[in-house]
Amino acid sequence: MLIAGCGPAGAELARLLARRGVDVLVVEALPDLARAAFSSAALPLAALERFEIPAEVVAHRWTGWRLLGPGPADRHWRASDGRPLGAVLDFAALRRWLAGQAQGFGAQIALGWRALAVQQPGGMVRTRLRGPGGEECWLTSRWVVDATGQQRGLLGDPPASCSDPLVSGLGAEWLLEIPLERWRPWSDQLTFLMGSDWMPQGYGWVFPMQPGQLKLGVCRLNDDAGATAGPPLAGRRQQPPLGPWLEATLARTGLAGARVLDRHGGLIRSTVRRREPHQRGQLIGLGDAVSTANLLGGEGIRHAMASARVLASVLLQALNGEPERLRTYPGRLRRELGWRWGLSGRLARRTWLGLEGPRADRRLERLLMGLEQQHSAEDLSALLFDYRFERYGLRALPYLLGWRR
Repeated sequence: MLIAGCGPAGAELARLLARRGVDVLVVEALPDLARAAFSSAALPLAALERFEIPAEVVAHRWTGWRLLGPGPADRHWRASDGRPLGAVLDFAALRRWLAGQAQGFGAQIALGWRALAVQQPGGMVRTRLRGPGGEECWLTSRWVVDATGQQRGLLGDPPASCSDPLVSGLGAEWLLEIPLERWRPWSDQLTFLMGSDWMPQGYGWVFPMQPGQLKLGVCRLNDDAGATAGPPLAGRRQQPPLGPWLEATLARTGLAGARVLDRHGGLIRSTVRRREPHQRGQLIGLGDAVSTANLLGGEGIRHAMASARVLASVLLQALNGEPERLRTYPGRLRRELGWRWGLSGRLARRTWLGLEGPRADRRLERLLMGLEQQHSAEDLSALLFDYRFERYGLRALPYLLGWRR
């Protein structure tokens, strides 16, 4: 079994398969799993238990929410019992831990190797690989899994004729170091920065990490989802760089003067309805390669790991002589993500792509006022992590789905 990509999806799949005795090779283009560690990495506590994530991967736990904006609004929610609602992970540590787990069960991991292309002659898959020194070779396997993320390095983008085009978002994040007295006001909550003055067609965030460290980031969705072929941004309207927005956010949040320990960024690209092909012969897509990154909050880690668990189940059946079971993979994954997934994607497009100017800010303000008056921190977690939009009330659903302005 060859897995291309050692992110949360690929490494989790390798861990699950190797634990069952499958011969697994993971190739990863990065020479070091600590590099390009772009992920806000906020999870509910239930996800830590479900995926057996250990304490050493957790950077910090949080007990509340804070929403700044639109305008001067500053809203807070705290857990009713004071207990943590979730955690922020050290994403680099998570990747290293998952890789170590997979290796502990016998999987091989080759860093600095990139999967370039596949051929499928006679029931097998030949994959062309390029190593860290530029050397190339071909590897033959029974199955290949594309876990290369939004790049979809082997599976490719959905066809241009697909009725469910990709929506893209560009994000940038800085890891900050500040004195403890300046860190404490941010330390027990996830803070989101909302409104077109913070980030048009997107949002910002400040998340706590280890004592004295914060993550500050911004994400802007692309308003042209029509181009699905070619390089990620080909055919789309070029957006202004995010660096100036991060500088402005640093000043507005009172964090100016913080030492920047790391700068990183990346793309999120997902379809709203997740109807793209999940398989091409014996090449199978996993994680962000089949749109498991949620557009509403840019959240991908736990959904990628969930997709690995679904695929592991059907792959084990295929390896045991039932290859037809792989046909059930897309349907099983849709059921795993739940019926609210499509609603969250529509809400993301409605909220973020339309967030430009005073009228959009007023619309967002009305929604947030309703949340503030009627809902608890636990309800907000259920909304943002479990997409339980019915907690808005049935009268609000037409607005959320874009049927009413």
